[in-house]
Amino acid sequence: MRVVEFGVLGAVAAWDGSGEPIALRGPRHRAVLARLLVARRKVVPVPRLVEDLWAGDPPADAVGAVRTFVAGLRRALEPERPRRTPSRLLVTEGPGYALRTEPAHVDAWRFEHTVAAAAGLSPAQAAPRLTEALELWRGPAYADFAEEPWARAERSRLAGLRLAAVERHAEARLALGAAADVAADLDAHVAEHPWREDGWQLLAVALYRSGRQADALSVLRRARELLREHLGVEPGPRLSRTEQDILRHAGHLDPGPTGAAAQVWAEASASYESMVPLRARTRLESTAVLMRDLAVTGGGGLEAARRHRAAAVAAAEQLGDPQLTARVIGVYDVPAVWTRSDDPDQAARLVGAAERTLRLLPPGAHEAARTRLLATVAVESRGILPEGTRALQAAHQAVAGARRLEDANLLVFALNGLFMQSFERAGLSARRDGIGAEIAEVAARHGLFTYEVLGRLIRMQAHSATADFAAADGHAAAADALAERHELPLVAVFTTWYRALRTAATEPPHRGEAAYREAARSLTGAGMPGLEHGLLPLALLCLRLHHGLPVTADPHTDWGPYEPFVRPLLLLAEGQERDAVRLLAGVPEPPGDLLYEALWSLLARAAIQVGDRALMRRARSALEPARGELAGAASGLLTAGPVADHLDTLAAAFTVHAS
Repeated sequence: MRVVEFGVLGAVAAWDGSGEPIALRGPRHRAVLARLLVARRKVVPVPRLVEDLWAGDPPADAVGAVRTFVAGLRRALEPERPRRTPSRLLVTEGPGYALRTEPAHVDAWRFEHTVAAAAGLSPAQAAPRLTEALELWRGPAYADFAEEPWARAERSRLAGLRLAAVERHAEARLALGAAADVAADLDAHVAEHPWREDGWQLLAVALYRSGRQADALSVLRRARELLREHLGVEPGPRLSRTEQDILRHAGHLDPGPTGAAAQVWAEASASYESMVPLRARTRLESTAVLMRDLAVTGGGGLEAARRHRAAAVAAAEQLGDPQLTARVIGVYDVPAVWTRSDDPDQAARLVGAAERTLRLLPPGAHEAARTRLLATVAVESRGILPEGTRALQAAHQAVAGARRLEDANLLVFALNGLFMQSFERAGLSARRDGIGAEIAEVAARHGLFTYEVLGRLIRMQAHSATADFAAADGHAAAADALAERHELPLVAVFTTWYRALRTAATEPPHRGEAAYREAARSLTGAGMPGLEHGLLPLALLCLRLHHGLPVTADPHTDWGPYEPFVRPLLLLAEGQERDAVRLLAGVPEPPGDLLYEALWSLLARAAIQVGDRALMRRARSALEPARGELAGAASGLLTAGPVADHLDTLAAAFTVHAS
């Protein structure tokens, strides 16, 4: 389904998946869209739409006009939707309409989620998350509907959240030592919003930490006068306490970041900022190195790292220096364990840049740079079949090059690429276990802890596939211990899901469902949409399939990339066999990734139910090499039960249809 992004933090707008604006026709069309966005996925009855659009004085054909506006919006938002097929975005439900967009596709909802996720983070982690959230604002919320009563409460709520986020952002930056910059920003903030006591208090602290004690006290006096003038109230205890703390030079107001490490960082980064020229090529390489480290700090760090890495690569290419570009691309050797890209378009651009740079490097030179570029091609080209593709070739070349160079860092990166390309058929968990074992051994010997974690997670996946949960438990525990020691919070996402898989495979279904739902909580704020999108409903469906339970699903479930492989079973559960047959006739080959066997198991069950012998044969051929494994368990996340059970069911179905 086409991705549509909606913006309400400013004028109401919509963009397609490439970032191009979508024309929303006239003001009434925009008003309908805005009103549905205010409702936050809930149904707005047509009479309510009429009342809100015409403010109690509707024309005689108002209901028909609303339907016309909705039809126009549907054409704009889903131009490729076949005629007479129901919209899956702007839906008709009961007495009205609802916009069933995902929370991640509305800037205001993303803003709220990001701010909430930053609440429990350290200042170093929270500051970039809050920066990201505040950058979403293009102007006042629902700016083109400022006078509409139906938008007033939501506009006010979002404005309040933004002001609180500005102050929390300032607080985080203060903790990181940016007092002078924070003081300048907060001065403008309190001038525009003089009733914000938190803003005044933070401004006073920022001025004090900048060595401006007199200015800090003056600000507090000005705050007291303005609060009395505007609101007729005395300042709260926090402002009074801050004034007393400044007068007695309280220790907790000591300027600058706290702790030796924070002080070193602040001084070093300030020196770098002043000494390295703004457009120096060194900055691009430094950015790439920093993004490599940022990517393993958590969800916000991972998202920011991807974004800034892509920008750094593009900037390096523009400079026309292939050796610089090779270094900027290749230094980002962040371990990758999940085989579906978080941002396929960006990954394709990175692969393209790596391939162009490979062609531009002088022949016979820069072997290490070439090897890193080949490893990048292999890592970023995920989920590709069949054997013999460029990505698999690049993986083998990278491993061979790293072995020739006897470079441990390069070897584990290249082996990561080989792991990503080890899915040309089912049943290859033993091969991947070998790759994981070598990565873990080399990494442990050379102190490469992020790759030691990767090797452990790969082995955890491989042993899950063969239901060797004792061995998988050991690797999960080792990965958790390394993650705790080296502050790698994202590792827990994979080990938590593994334990849910183990529960689903060994305990009653209700326990498995509870474990999966609990594991899904770990994905909140993890910054891994390629993993998160559609995973929980797929896990629950596979659980039901494994235990022989009826297939059920909420009609509004977002299956993400798994939709083509799930939809036939759902249609059959609803008695829509003809539609299921039609979909199965054109179903794509499951991608070569960690869920290959699971998706084939779903297709096999659907093919059996409709008697599609050709698809049954394809499923049997695809699954047979994995007969001794649990379907999907190679992911370390979910399982649809033993592959042998699915193969036996296929064999029985062939016998029935033959007779």
